[in-house]
Amino acid sequence: MALLPSPEDIKRLRKKVGLTQTELAKLAGVSQSLIARIEKGTVDPRLSTLKRILEAIKLVEMRAKTAKTARDVMYSPVITIKHKEKVKKAIELMEKYAISQLPVVNDNDIPIGSITESTVLKKILTEDPEKIFQLRVEEIMEESFPTITPSTNIKDIQELILKKYPAVLVMEKGKIVGIITKIDLITTAVGK
Repeated sequence: MALLPSPEDIKRLRKKVGLTQTELAKLAGVSQSLIARIEKGTVDPRLSTLKRILEAIKLVEMRAKTAKTARDVMYSPVITIKHKEKVKKAIELMEKYAISQLPVVNDNDIPIGSITESTVLKKILTEDPEKIFQLRVEEIMEESFPTITPSTNIKDIQELILKKYPAVLVMEKGKIVGIITKIDLITTAVGK
């Protein structure tokens, strides 16, 4: 008879495949709070629930193995914003395309920085929002996302995204050809 995984096992497996509690909950069709309670050991899940959670982890693990390079997971075309555009335009683009970050490019479409929802939110919480919206993107942008080639190994991409960066840019012959974010890695892993 096979032993059931402990709460620590579930947490370890979830982290190994790079899922948050929320992401795992969505894939398994349960609430994030249930995942948290299972991992803390404060609730014993039904066997059917445990099975769905383990199947979701296994699916992500298997699908991640089939994606080999950046070209397999990148999203294209990339929505960018010019450095001289207003912050308000960046917010409009993020809202329109349901994205949380934008690469900032110069007049030659070379990446020179990035702007994220978090960057804007931090600014508008400490300063007048209307003033922030009228600033040029280059005035509040942060460092550029790291760049990789289309042939970059998926494991290297996971390392960059899990450790520090919200996105990586895929560059080929000096041009941006794709972007990879956490959600791209997840949706590739689950085959969507």
